[in-house]
Amino acid sequence: MTEYTPGPLLEVSRNTPTALWNDSADLDELSQSISFGGVGATCNPQIAYGTIKKHLDVWAPRIKKIHEEHPTWGEAEIGWQAVKDMSVEAAKLLEPIFVEQHGHNGRLSVQTDPRLHNDAKALADQAEEFSNLAPNIIVKVPCTSIGVQAIEDATYRGVSMNVTVSFSVPQAVRSAEAIERGLDRRVAEGLPIDEMGPVVTIMAGRLDDWLKIVAERDREAIDPGVLEWAGIACVKHAYQIFQDRGFRARVLVAAYRNTLQYSELTGGDLVLSPPFKWAKRVNDSGYTPDFDAINKPVPADRMAALEKLPEFRRAYDPDGMTIEEFDTFGPTLRTLRGFLQADCDLETLVKDIVMPEP
Repeated sequence: MTEYTPGPLLEVSRNTPTALWNDSADLDELSQSISFGGVGATCNPQIAYGTIKKHLDVWAPRIKKIHEEHPTWGEAEIGWQAVKDMSVEAAKLLEPIFVEQHGHNGRLSVQTDPRLHNDAKALADQAEEFSNLAPNIIVKVPCTSIGVQAIEDATYRGVSMNVTVSFSVPQAVRSAEAIERGLDRRVAEGLPIDEMGPVVTIMAGRLDDWLKIVAERDREAIDPGVLEWAGIACVKHAYQIFQDRGFRARVLVAAYRNTLQYSELTGGDLVLSPPFKWAKRVNDSGYTPDFDAINKPVPADRMAALEKLPEFRRAYDPDGMTIEEFDTFGPTLRTLRGFLQADCDLETLVKDIVMPEP
């Protein structure tokens, strides 16, 4: 029986359709998130590496055991097996919620290998493999030109998708359209979709990070705090488009940089997925949640300032980028590079465990 922790997170989860997911597969954090009203979790290569490094007392012996059981495997295979094991265990915590909510929530995200980002079939194949790890797995694929193809294909195969490496309204809309095509193909063939639960992520804080870099590069004179609203503005705009067009995927908000990215987005049928430290910060603040915040516009002065920036307009306008331009969008390159580096870091960590320095 879950012992719930009173606070604004629980109030929102009980009084609105807004779902709280934890941006980590760490079992301790996930258990506490569930007590806040959390009903799902997400993971990526950087998070998985951080969790393993944080809990080496647990994971070093397990990685050694994987190596002993598979002596011909390389470090990458061993590391990914550890990530799969972590994901299955976290998924188990969420399975009762998954059953109760018929697949709408109660899911654990597993991210596809970022090294496959140039191969749509390989991404879809791995998405299908990961989907079979547990009944309540949802699989992350990046929103690139190749990724959009994989998202449609994997959806058609019955995989519940969590679109990632996505920061803008154009990426969110094109991803949702790809999911719609995949779902429609299943329906046309009489295949079930009732318990599929796709989401489309907007990494709001990473868009803010990029616009700060661009503003500094271009020597823009902009009032302090304005750029903290860029990701929020894009989420609100994407959410309204999803509602207006009846997309079956929900918007998911990730990459938190400030508490506004929670408090300004509550009330709608979307997923808010902060890292545990941000969820705890919001819950401990004791603020009074707004049950309709998602439908309230960004302050006019903030929007006026943001709209002066060409890079913000690209991210906010649903037609601001072509699918091919997703590949060269600053946040896409920065994030994929970070995920690839996390893969390398995990391989190095595995190497140091199974082949320690003499």
